[in-house]
Amino acid sequence: MGNKNKTISFRVNEDAFETLREIAEERDLSLSAVFRDYVDTLVAHDGQVRVVPEHELNEGEEDDSTFPPKVEVPKSFVREHERLELEAEHLREQLEEHKRYVTELRQRLEEQSDEEDVIQLEELDGGDDEDEQSYRFT
Repeated sequence: MGNKNKTISFRVNEDAFETLREIAEERDLSLSAVFRDYVDTLVAHDGQVRVVPEHELNEGEEDDSTFPPKVEVPKSFVREHERLELEAEHLREQLEEHKRYVTELRQRLEEQSDEEDVIQLEELDGGDDEDEQSYRFT
């Protein structure tokens, strides 16, 4: 069994969203990539992640490594991912529109059946037995 990707959805206020978008633009990443990096870091450190200003981070280290670690991803990959996210959203909207249309058609059908008398074929055939015999050929 392989690992399946799962989607996480939550809401943030507009100011926080704009700040996150600026961070993503500075790092030349999509918003999804920013959140994936954060979640990966959080999981890797068993939820023990704290925010430290950069100047404090470099005080105790002699090491030239940067935090958080950066991974180069081709822009084409990021753009394709964003395109697929937009396409998926478009398909969800089309599905909702289709569901509304089907619901509307069902309501119309129910309204029509309430307004009109429906004659069942069995009722037409249910005449007297004598009438039926007069049409039989021998």
